[in-house]
Amino acid sequence: MELEIFRFNKVTSTNDAAMQLIRKEKKESGFVYASKQTKGRGTRGRKWHSEVGNFFGTIFFQIKKNYPPFEEFSMINPVIISEIIYNICIDCKISFKFPNDILLNNKKVCGILQEVITVDNKSFLLIGVGINIISNPKISKEYEATNILTETREKPSIKKIVHMLIESYEKFFYQLKQYKFIKYRSKVELMSMN
Repeated sequence: MELEIFRFNKVTSTNDAAMQLIRKEKKESGFVYASKQTKGRGTRGRKWHSEVGNFFGTIFFQIKKNYPPFEEFSMINPVIISEIIYNICIDCKISFKFPNDILLNNKKVCGILQEVITVDNKSFLLIGVGINIISNPKISKEYEATNILTETREKPSIKKIVHMLIESYEKFFYQLKQYKFIKYRSKVELMSMN
């Protein structure tokens, strides 16, 4: 699968923009990213703080018969995305707070929002990804948030993250015949916070 890129200056959320591309433009797969989100959201209706300079993107595709089921992507996605963050933050500890948070040195650096929509009797999976690159909200719950710049003193470009995400997902689908769910589940279990 080759992911077409759609870049926006401002959207309500990249998942909303992806939905519009599926419904109105009849796109079956692609990658949306934006400089600014006005109504970014996380799981369970929570607000996602969308500070300019951070990364907001959505991978979307039609779920086909030979693809893993929706539930398995809840383990596939954090593995793929954590490997990208690890490649940017090589000496940092990467872990998961299942099902949708990736932690960098035990602090939240990335959130994942999976949504499924049905259009014309076809199901589509949307994988929203928010990565704190230069700033992060102050959250005083079970754990803190952080950003890549604070943890590494380096600031990866948005274009670099876009390229890495597209390359990783295209590689995943290209190698789909070798896919084994146990490999992803084991990695999530190994890297999950207790």
